[in-house]
Amino acid sequence: MVPGRAARISMCVMSEQARHRGIPSEHPGVAALFAVLAHGELAAFERLAKEAQMAPDLRGRIAVSSMAAAQMRNFELLETELDRRGQDVATATAPFEPVITRYHERTTPRNWNEALVKAYIGDGLAADFYSEVARALPGEPATIVAAVLSDTRESDFAVERVREAVTANPALRSPLTLWGRRLLSEAITQAQEVLATRDELSALLFEHSGDLPGVTQFFESLQTRHAERMATLGLG
Repeated sequence: MVPGRAARISMCVMSEQARHRGIPSEHPGVAALFAVLAHGELAAFERLAKEAQMAPDLRGRIAVSSMAAAQMRNFELLETELDRRGQDVATATAPFEPVITRYHERTTPRNWNEALVKAYIGDGLAADFYSEVARALPGEPATIVAAVLSDTRESDFAVERVREAVTANPALRSPLTLWGRRLLSEAITQAQEVLATRDELSALLFEHSGDLPGVTQFFESLQTRHAERMATLGLG
């Protein structure tokens, strides 16, 4: 899940209450979160490197290639943090590979516009989820997660290009809207599968949300954020 990242910074700013919940930096959920984020960043790098070839012009290839480079930098940051905790990145991320691979297989863009919508909508939904899990973290791990999730460099580019495309060809609005709905469905499925993969991550989410109704309410809120992003793209 990968980690379009508009609003990630606001989601990643931890309240003082969340920072002092007593979750230690050595909590197993911290390493698990770093691991799933690392695999997500690696998968995003691979995806964007391929999708850069869909770009209709050099400007597009440059923009998407820059996004891919940012994902790899984030991966290296997380790899360093896992190493500090005595964990090998390949071993730590392996449990999440099937989940993330399934997500990308189910949401492979067929064209340039779908790739841009996925960058903005799909990645934004993933960031919402991981930011919520991370809100129970103490200061240092929270800062690391915020650094990984706060990169918004692709957002303006994706929004501008999609809006231009829909304005030039209104017939694109309907299929891209359906694509956005599919991304929402698959993102929620991926989040549920990630939580089922490692109990440590579920523990972190419950530390913040408090109980099952709180977690359920969060998943419902993903739909609200999704609608806001779709409107920003001109697909609302």
